[in-house]
Amino acid sequence: MAEYVAPAAVKIVADQAKEYASPYFGYFFSYEKIVEDFTNQREALELKKERVKICVDEAERQNELIHKDVDNWLTSAVEELKETQNLKDEIDRVMCFKWCPKWGWRYSLSKKLAEKIPFISKLLETSNFAQVGYRRPLQGIEFITSTVFMDSKSSKSAFNQIMEAINAKGVNMIGLHGMPGVGKTTLAKEVGKHAREQKSFDKVVMFTMSQNPNIRTIQDKVAEMFGLNFHTNTEEGRAEELFRSMQRVNEILVIVDDLWEEFKMETIGIPFGDEHEGCKILLTTRRQQVCTKMNCKEIQLGILSEDEAWVLFRDKAGLEDDCSTLNDVAKEVAAQCKGLPLAIVVVAKALKGESLNGWRDANQRFKNSTYLYDEEVLGGVLEPLKLSYDYLKKGNNQITENDIQMCFLLCSLFPEDEEIFIEILIMCGIGVGLFPNVYSIEDKRKKIVEALKKLQKSGLLLETDGADTIRIHDVIRDFAHWLTSRGENRFMVKDTLKEWPHMDECYTAIALWNCSSIIRKFPDKVEFSKLKTLFLEGERKRKRDDFLVVFGTFFEEMKALQVLLLLRVRFPLKGFPSLPNLKTLWCHDCMLKNFSSSLTNMRSLEILALTGTEIDEMSEELVKMSTLKYLRLSGVGFRKEMNIPPDLVSRLTSLQELHVIPKNNLNLLELKSLSRLTALRLSTTHIPLEDFVLPKLQRYAIAVGEDYSINREAFRTLDIQDFSSSLSAFNNLFCNVEALSLRNVGGQKNIVPSIDKMGVNELTSLQLESCNDMEFLIDAKNDQGSTVAFSNLVKLNIKSMVSFKGLCYGLSPTRLLQNLKQVIIKDCEELQVIFQIDKLSERMKFQTPLLSNLTILSLHSLPKLKMIWEVKPSHRAIARLQSLKVVSIESCDNLKTIFSPCLALSMLHLQELDIRILRIEVCPNLKYVCANTWTQGLQSLESVYIRGCSQLIQVFNMEQNKHGQDIVLPELGSQNHYWTKLKTLQIEDCQLLKYVFANTLSQGFPLLESLYLKNCPQLLQVFSSKEERDVIGDHILLNVPFLKNLKVSDCPQISCFIVQAQLIEELVLSNVGNSHQLCNTDVPVLNEGCIVIGNHEEVFQVQDGLSHLVDLFIEWCEEIERLILAKDQVYSSSSNGDTSLQPMSFPNLTQIVVTNCKNLNSLFPFGFVPVLPKLETLIVTRNSKLEQVFELEDEVEVVAEVEMKFDKLNLLSLEELPGLIHFCPKGYHSLFPAMTELKVRNCPKLTTGFFIDSQEFVHCKTKALQLVEQDAVEESTTVRNAIFNKNIDWSRGGGESQLPHIT
Repeated sequence: MAEYVAPAAVKIVADQAKEYASPYFGYFFSYEKIVEDFTNQREALELKKERVKICVDEAERQNELIHKDVDNWLTSAVEELKETQNLKDEIDRVMCFKWCPKWGWRYSLSKKLAEKIPFISKLLETSNFAQVGYRRPLQGIEFITSTVFMDSKSSKSAFNQIMEAINAKGVNMIGLHGMPGVGKTTLAKEVGKHAREQKSFDKVVMFTMSQNPNIRTIQDKVAEMFGLNFHTNTEEGRAEELFRSMQRVNEILVIVDDLWEEFKMETIGIPFGDEHEGCKILLTTRRQQVCTKMNCKEIQLGILSEDEAWVLFRDKAGLEDDCSTLNDVAKEVAAQCKGLPLAIVVVAKALKGESLNGWRDANQRFKNSTYLYDEEVLGGVLEPLKLSYDYLKKGNNQITENDIQMCFLLCSLFPEDEEIFIEILIMCGIGVGLFPNVYSIEDKRKKIVEALKKLQKSGLLLETDGADTIRIHDVIRDFAHWLTSRGENRFMVKDTLKEWPHMDECYTAIALWNCSSIIRKFPDKVEFSKLKTLFLEGERKRKRDDFLVVFGTFFEEMKALQVLLLLRVRFPLKGFPSLPNLKTLWCHDCMLKNFSSSLTNMRSLEILALTGTEIDEMSEELVKMSTLKYLRLSGVGFRKEMNIPPDLVSRLTSLQELHVIPKNNLNLLELKSLSRLTALRLSTTHIPLEDFVLPKLQRYAIAVGEDYSINREAFRTLDIQDFSSSLSAFNNLFCNVEALSLRNVGGQKNIVPSIDKMGVNELTSLQLESCNDMEFLIDAKNDQGSTVAFSNLVKLNIKSMVSFKGLCYGLSPTRLLQNLKQVIIKDCEELQVIFQIDKLSERMKFQTPLLSNLTILSLHSLPKLKMIWEVKPSHRAIARLQSLKVVSIESCDNLKTIFSPCLALSMLHLQELDIRILRIEVCPNLKYVCANTWTQGLQSLESVYIRGCSQLIQVFNMEQNKHGQDIVLPELGSQNHYWTKLKTLQIEDCQLLKYVFANTLSQGFPLLESLYLKNCPQLLQVFSSKEERDVIGDHILLNVPFLKNLKVSDCPQISCFIVQAQLIEELVLSNVGNSHQLCNTDVPVLNEGCIVIGNHEEVFQVQDGLSHLVDLFIEWCEEIERLILAKDQVYSSSSNGDTSLQPMSFPNLTQIVVTNCKNLNSLFPFGFVPVLPKLETLIVTRNSKLEQVFELEDEVEVVAEVEMKFDKLNLLSLEELPGLIHFCPKGYHSLFPAMTELKVRNCPKLTTGFFIDSQEFVHCKTKALQLVEQDAVEESTTVRNAIFNKNIDWSRGGGESQLPHIT
């Protein structure tokens, strides 16, 4: 019985224990079920993970992006399976059952499995994904693939301009234009790539328009980028869908490549402007007019420089960067591409891998101008250029299109790399019959100029600096030669001709340039039955004996010739043969015999130009030329005055344009007979006085007086000098004159109404000089209505007008003040006010603010000038100076301020003006430049120069109180200023000046290069700052990383400031500072090299960083004790805490002058490295306490003689130094192999001796105790014979030497 009691008791206890111990006993007793559940669920998870992974892999193969929750689930599943792998392995090893002796282990495993099951279950519950991925938004293949972007000066500038425009408010469309092949597309891709990488936009999309854009294809591409599926089929419907879709994206950059004509982006469905301010459009085009028509911010992309072109060429051709012969030849080939990236890439790739002979052959073909004929090599260049050329036909009728293309081909006849005079080109174009339906010379000129502008905007021609010339790129020129190598218009162009080339008679145009005077095989006669244009130039030498000699028979078989251009050509006795179809004859710098008789053979001649050409005479034969419409005579013959037969010009009844530029005897009354005359270019000293009036003209340049000067940029110019009679002869010209110059013209008190009652409203440039009767430009005192005058005046130059009182007497015309860009006034004794803005003729709302276009203002020698702008508070809102760049004021004795407080208030809305240059000289009553309220308006300044302003107290930050009293504001305002563009600051001779800049941070001058302060005895502060980081001790810290020149002289009161300048090249200190502060006691050693200016005893705080210093001048700095710190080495603290010793060095210091520093005791610490390798001049004078020039550290013990060599020092002067003991430290031996002059005077304590050796090299040694026994002999033969404490005046080659020779 007892044996059964025990098991029953055990069961009861076990059940109760299980109840109270659960869940602990649950892990033990449910072990098998837990293992089964775990195993099943883990297997399910593993299978599910595999299925999801397969779906994910398939989605990625379809270029889909995986949903984040799917990606997270998969990561969690993989981690969970990895973590539970060990548990699975343990289960597989279990072989024991319930109540197994290993019950503790079973409990532990069961517990771990039970804790994992809920996590696995949760993963299985969340594994049912409808789809694992989604369609990836397209990035644009243009921005993924690498592009050949050449970071050139031109492309970098264009890139920066584009990025600036993209980020600018109010700019929604940017136009990048340039010639074909210059790299516009590549740059646009780089912009898109940069914008995508910087995440500047939510979307960046690029597409190409081309000449005939496919709108549907473009819409599909853009829609694809935005993940849009169209639901409509029409272009209009698709455009609307795309429009709405893009509006939902905040920031978009759309790049439209290769646009050929004006296009409405709404046609595609692209919103911008008011419809979508966040959408920016960058378009590329060859045609500038496309940018203009579409109101773009225009940016031009230019060609590569020579060095940039070679780098790109070398890279594409796979050449090494070495000096091999192959590279020499390759450089010549690269130069032929003339900086055009497309040509460079095409040519380089075509020649990649060629042998040296292959390169030489290619180079020769380039030089022969035949390389473009090889379409296999340069097809990549020809294709885009041919597109541009063919596109000239679009939008024009057949006649016009042919004329524009012929105009382009004519340009290709001119020499390589030379500017083409537009006037010559026009006359040649007229000669070949361009624009036949236009009849007058002037109208044809307008058409051809219009064609040239179209060619220029199409990228086929280039601008020049002058308005009267044009240029064609060499690759474009060669493309034109390729076009004219076949077909009807066949051209041949040869440069530097030394031998007559083989030619057949099929050419229609031939240009032979720089033909040698001894040209071989020059024919007497050639047969060119189809030749219409011939350009022939002799060798480019000044001697007329070297001119190309051409016989008249040479032209006999050129019956179709229409245009003949001759330069430096000489004809023998027989003149021209019969040229019945010749329309244009232009001879420059030629010698023509029997020219007048030759005119009978040119019955169709319309254009005759003789410039710098010697002819026998101007005869009556000219009258027989009934078709002559254009006559230009300039420098004809060698007489000082051209002799024109009387009544000859009056009989040229068909004449439309007459250009007689040198002095001549032409009677102007003959012009009355020329009823068709529309253009006149004339220089004369005589104007008929009896009822003579020049005719109405469309174009003219007339100079009356001894000096001939014509404004080339102006369309209609009139220059009248030394004229005291009535100006009525010019009445027909004043109404449309564009440039008017009056010098020493009497009898006129004003321009309007005395000269022209209508207001000379076409005038753009006015120059007045020594017109002593003139008081005003406009006299409006009696005008009761609105005065309209000088509406288009841009440039105004007034000089030496003793009676001149102002621009206007009475109300000022508003348009005059709106359009002026340049105002220069000099030597006008009575002038008191320049701009009277408070007296306006028109009471209206001004579309353009007054003075808003003013760019340059220069006022000189105006002794009574009181103010520049007279502005009342009620008018201040209508004045702006937003374009002003240069302000120059000199010798204005009564001027008190430049920018008055009232004007400054009108500028407050402008965050920053664009004034670059401020120059003020000799204004003794000037007190300040501008008011404190407008200081920020001048922070675009690049150069400030102020001299001779004796009353100037402060340059900026000065105002007047309510009583009109001046208030100096050195610390006013909490706003700190940055002068981020200032490069030069120069202030001289300002006796009362105390402050220059206030509240300027130490980083406020990041570009400052030159600082000059001279003779400002009251100057206290140049810079001030309240920021703690900008003040070290009591001193202002100025960080100027680009400062090269620092000169401070005669500024004894200046407060100490510390200059950090690593690039300093010139340092001049003279009479600076008068206190006894020790800067180095309070100033920690800085990370950068720095210079202490002002109240100081030491100049250089840190040696490292002054490696660029070239010139050092220290004068009258009485408190300076050392130029640098006392140690020869100083600790240079770096950002990483390194405090290693760095040696002192001035590797570029060339000149040192130190004078009149009475407390100076040493110049340079001397270490064991050459500290002054380039020193050429060392002058040390009148420094009474100076004991040593080069000081040795006390701790250093010299155990043997050390040589101290100055390889380049040629002048050493030590004078009036009563305390000087030695030049170099004891135990040192100095050598001066380059010295040519040595002066030692009044140095009684000097222990350094000088002598020369057998090579005439100068040496010096300092007396010292015998340090080493073996030195005794040497010291007895050198030191004892050297010259000590005596005056020396020695120069090499200066006669008997004062220095002993010691060998």
